Amino acid sequence: MASFRLALFVAAATMCAALMPQSAVAQLRPYYYANICPNLELIIRSSVKQSMAQSPISAPAALRLFFHDCAVQGCDASIMIVNSNGDDEWRNPDNQSLKPEGFQVILNAKAAVDSDPQCKYKVSCADIMAIAARESVLGRYDGRVSTKASVVLPHANFTLDQLNAYFSSLGGFTQSEMIALSGKRAFDDSSLASLSLRFQRTSDHLLLLLLLLPAAGLCVNPGGHTLGAADCPFFQYRIGTDPTMDPNFAAQLKSTCSSNPTSGFAFLDPSPVTFDNAYFKNLQGGKGLLGSDQVLYSDWRSRGTVDHYATYQNAFFGDFVAAMTKLGRVGVKTAATGEIRRDCRFPN
Repeated sequence: MASFRLALFVAAATMCAALMPQSAVAQLRPYYYANICPNLELIIRSSVKQSMAQSPISAPAALRLFFHDCAVQGCDASIMIVNSNGDDEWRNPDNQSLKPEGFQVILNAKAAVDSDPQCKYKVSCADIMAIAARESVLGRYDGRVSTKASVVLPHANFTLDQLNAYFSSLGGFTQSEMIALSGKRAFDDSSLASLSLRFQRTSDHLLLLLLLLPAAGLCVNPGGHTLGAADCPFFQYRIGTDPTMDPNFAAQLKSTCSSNPTSGFAFLDPSPVTFDNAYFKNLQGGKGLLGSDQVLYSDWRSRGTVDHYATYQNAFFGDFVAAMTKLGRVGVKTAATGEIRRDCRFPN
């Protein structure tokens, strides 16, 4: 754990300035709320701890929510908006598996922030979501629009070319950055509720990853693919038909899904509650659960990066920090294009 913290600290400290787009330098900064709401980090940290005490999957659910928000119209908390006509992002089929616990984390944190007179209605839902997911560069405004049609997310059967095209269009992400972010992709099809008991035993570990890293100037958002699970429909089609899948692994999955056709699931790596590089080692052995996972190793163009992360865990940690930092700056709204919502669910 100490080595993980050190890896994140060093990587974030050295990459922060280099990764920030010049157009966003004036708006996004670590101490944006220093004079506006000086206790912001402590308020949100306390709120998220309380949310996790009520439901252990709250933190990873909020982390997944952060990706779904940033990947659609930018990091503007538009995923939180509820439209009376039902035409909003979270009711798009690609978002239906998002867990209510993730939304509740943000709503609880927003309520906690606004309960402080100095902070009331001065902190955007977008920044609250970013802090809850552990990104400390602030200054975002909230979006005003949320529609089903705006949701375009990567799917479990994407090829390498489709993955590269998607992440390139999202924010100019390279293939290596996409692979480092593959952990976020897995949350799109995960069944986090099934992990509740396991997360209860490791809640302190998750809080350390998601909340307790030093906030002073760091661009950090730890977490990722190594914490998830996927329901059978997202990988069942590969069993017995995909030659890249290890036969023993395929037999295991077949048994799991045959026994539980409606509620069956499988973990994305052998250490589902630990942030590590086991996911990449799995790919080397033909044990990638989703097709869009295994293709990262079966395609020679991306295999080298998988091998690198499987061998050098700290390299994965550092690249994940950098990629998540970049993700947190996608489509940031300004005062001219956004607002600070009083209620995260509705535009002002």
